[in-house]
Amino acid sequence: MEQIGCSEPPFTLDPGDVARSFATDPSMGLSTDDAARRLRQHGVNRLRQHKPQSAFAILAHQFTSIIVWLLGAAAALSLALGDVADAIAIAIVLLLNGAIGFVTELRAARSMEALFRITEVHSHVRRDGRAHEIDARKLVPGDIVLLEAGDIVTADLRLVSASNLCCDESLLTGESTTVTKQTEKLSTGTQLADRTNMAFSGTAVTQGLGTGIVVATGMATELGNISTLAQEADSEASPLEKRLDKLGQKLVWLTLALAALTSVTGILWGHSIPEMLKTGVALAVAAIPEGLPVVATLCLARGMWRMAARNALVTRLSAVETLGATTLILTDKTGTLTENRMTVVGYLLAEEDVEVHRKGEDQLFCTNGHELDPGASENLVQALNTGVLCNSAEIEDSAGSARMGDPMEIALLSVAAKAGISKPKLLSELQPVRQHAFDPLRKMMATVHSHNGRYRYAVKGAPEAILDVSNKVLGKDGPRDMTEADRAEWLARNERAARSGQRLLALAQKVAASGNDDPYEGLTLVALVCFLDPLREDVPAAISDSRKAGVRVVMMTGDHADTAAKIAGDAGLGTGELTVLSGRDLGDFDPQTLDPDRRALFLETDIFARVAPDTKLKLVSLFQNSGNVVAMTGDGVNDAPALRKADIGIAMGLRGTQVAREASDIILKDDDFATIVAAMRQGRTIFDNIRKFVVYLMSCNVSEVLIVGIAVGIGLPVPLLPLQILFLNLVTDVFPAFALGLGRGDPGIMRQPPRDPREPIIDGARWGMIALLGSAITLATLTAFALALFHLDLKSDQAVTVAFLTLAMAQLWNVFNVRQASSGILRNDVTRNGYVWGALLLCLGLIALAMEQPDLAERLGLLWPGLNGLILAGAASLLPLCVGQIYLAFVARQGRGRKIGSDDRLKPRQ
Repeated sequence: MEQIGCSEPPFTLDPGDVARSFATDPSMGLSTDDAARRLRQHGVNRLRQHKPQSAFAILAHQFTSIIVWLLGAAAALSLALGDVADAIAIAIVLLLNGAIGFVTELRAARSMEALFRITEVHSHVRRDGRAHEIDARKLVPGDIVLLEAGDIVTADLRLVSASNLCCDESLLTGESTTVTKQTEKLSTGTQLADRTNMAFSGTAVTQGLGTGIVVATGMATELGNISTLAQEADSEASPLEKRLDKLGQKLVWLTLALAALTSVTGILWGHSIPEMLKTGVALAVAAIPEGLPVVATLCLARGMWRMAARNALVTRLSAVETLGATTLILTDKTGTLTENRMTVVGYLLAEEDVEVHRKGEDQLFCTNGHELDPGASENLVQALNTGVLCNSAEIEDSAGSARMGDPMEIALLSVAAKAGISKPKLLSELQPVRQHAFDPLRKMMATVHSHNGRYRYAVKGAPEAILDVSNKVLGKDGPRDMTEADRAEWLARNERAARSGQRLLALAQKVAASGNDDPYEGLTLVALVCFLDPLREDVPAAISDSRKAGVRVVMMTGDHADTAAKIAGDAGLGTGELTVLSGRDLGDFDPQTLDPDRRALFLETDIFARVAPDTKLKLVSLFQNSGNVVAMTGDGVNDAPALRKADIGIAMGLRGTQVAREASDIILKDDDFATIVAAMRQGRTIFDNIRKFVVYLMSCNVSEVLIVGIAVGIGLPVPLLPLQILFLNLVTDVFPAFALGLGRGDPGIMRQPPRDPREPIIDGARWGMIALLGSAITLATLTAFALALFHLDLKSDQAVTVAFLTLAMAQLWNVFNVRQASSGILRNDVTRNGYVWGALLLCLGLIALAMEQPDLAERLGLLWPGLNGLILAGAASLLPLCVGQIYLAFVARQGRGRKIGSDDRLKPRQ
């Protein structure tokens, strides 16, 4: 087998050495036979295909909860004991929960797959000494690829020729400006974004021509390396999944302990072993909140549907709640905070600075704070004209819709069009004679135009280069000599603008009698043009809302530090002077073994600039290890590994790459950064509602366990049958709990810091509330049961019915005990929830149906208890409501009004 390839990185070698290493000739290319042999050896040039999540995998995911497993065990035991009806009822609960989650996540998964557009790409190669167009998947190492403006680079190339060649690498490196390419070898330590003698797979050629040797294809490319990182990054279980799993583990041990204790006690009291096994199953059914998986799934699903209406596609049910627990947002810059579109923001003229502001679709020219008519400033008109003349790009309209061209050239045409200057019209007056392509050594380009027998030279380039060849400067009264002091002042103005994160070009011109003069001699400096990739309009408000919510926003970008700091400042990032670290400052670090001083520095940094994809991945791990719930936003290929590793990955749907979308949990279909804040609000509300209904469900289930356990323990008949308990859990539990889950939440929830990520769903105070309410319901039910047996002299089955009705109604009224303690008794977040009232009416109707429908009543073991029995049940059911309201009033009076039924928040963690 032929061994080809470089022993050293290709960018560190001369083109001739690379060609010899790959056994290829740049002038002839590979032979057809050689290319076919290499294709068999190295495989097809494509990334590993993303395998869509199968329907079976989505369905299986719905049954991974420990609570679901415990219910399944209870159903199996019921079936073994001959209680088929109980087993079927529990199985129905499991299937209902699975169906809801399955349908919701399947719809989201298929919607996400619909976003992925697969297009066939072709490449131009030189084979057998002739140019061919081939399917890019058939490229092999050693192929000679021909590049021109508009091409997509389809493999990693070591360039052997580059004529005015520029590439847009923003989706790979995060840098918003195009990269000018050259062919000279570079040092070994050169970072990816600075490897100017390479063209990388997935990037776009914006101008010029070039030729390159294929040095890597498929998964061996830099794009493939990032894809591998994304696939290998371990996605974290969501905070809600972790909390529900911990709660389930506690319930398993609690259930087993109670069932064993009660069964042994009953046997000691003389009950039969089969009877006590059935009682143990009843206790298991009572201890497990069957409604919890169903209600949690429904609440999260409704959150997904709400976010879909806001153009946020949520691909995983628990993702919305996790975003509500977010303490830190790590955001990319290019295409996420900015528009990924270069824009002219100012002209530095000899006597004044002109600022260019965007106002909707229009642009305003201002100087000294006053609006300026661009046609009223001759020097500004000259600058606009020069930017149009010395320009290879084309735009379709003044909005800047580009057919082809460098982003800076497109920006020059767009700003001129807004000022009323049309390129076709200007070129009809100043006929093009020739164009001098951009010279990477001299860092300038020029065009020559004829007009009235004279020739006008329009030149643009790097400010330092233009200043070196300019001997005049355009002032208000026309050209004047440029002194050394003038030159120094222009260099200082250029440096000040560059430090603010702006990119600059210099514009110059001259008029000559001949069109064959050296275009870079005797120039008149016209202006310096300032460019920025503009901040998205909605970003500052969204970041401000995040700060009010106690969520810190940190920028991670592949762009330069000055540019990142400028955008961060405009966006309102940080609370004081911004801390900036570059990839070179970070070095190669391990998040697990980082020394304390460097760790503290990294955690306090506001901006990470010039960071590679693997460094982003390490930073996500570092912040997660420090106790943060991390949301990561991005749109580029370089963001994909970090998107997958983060607790929540958020990709941009319009500008985002397929790799980024596949790695994310939430896709913003309209790329609206403010949607993240709306999702955080939704997530926080969902978690608070989950807490409310968990307290409600658990207090109801605790009462059922205590009722059965205490009755058996003191020698009373079993007051509740297993199927009655299951009926209550599915009626008086599920519907009110689901209604609580649909609450709108606290209006001021986004003015609260995020809760501690380590905080459980049920903390100590809530366990206390559960114990109090559960005990009150137990006392009421057992009292009613005992009075029915010994005072009203009802039959055992009738007394069981009284206990059933007392428990059913007490659990319904218990819904009002989970309100926020500081709220009013009559007007609070529960009483204002219309779904709660609807649920109560529905449950009362179902209880009445269970009593009146003969077959159902017989199946449940319910007998008519008489009017006195009904009155006793109704009166006793009010006791827990009174106890709960008295306790809430006491808590409010003690100044702990937000402790129960509210959101306990901590300060955000660094």
